[in-house]
Amino acid sequence: MKTNNNLGIWMDHSVANLIDLNSKNECHSIVSKFTSEIKEDALVRSESLMHNKRQQMNEKFYENISSQILKYNHVLLFGPTNAKVELRNFLHKDLHFKDIKIDIVSSDNITDNEQIAFVKNHFTTN
Repeated sequence: MKTNNNLGIWMDHSVANLIDLNSKNECHSIVSKFTSEIKEDALVRSESLMHNKRQQMNEKFYENISSQILKYNHVLLFGPTNAKVELRNFLHKDLHFKDIKIDIVSSDNITDNEQIAFVKNHFTTN
């Protein structure tokens, strides 16, 4: 059940800010459960365990984001890390996302207001 809405997602590996300019509640966040405390705890046991834990938790983080993306036709992924590319690769494995246009743009750590302006600018110029 897709609409013609656009969605902007500013993200790094710890948080994703979902920005829907057509919604009353313009912005909401999804937070990764892979915190520095979990990383340290897993690393004390073994480096392999820490990498497996991070991979599992990142996948769950991307699943939470992808469930929101299904409602849109055009998505902008932007942010300072390669998390946006990892999410796009995660989405490309699932045929449910084949008709959703996904743009990727690098950006710095920016404020919430700057993120909203970034999304507005992207979708008005495209």
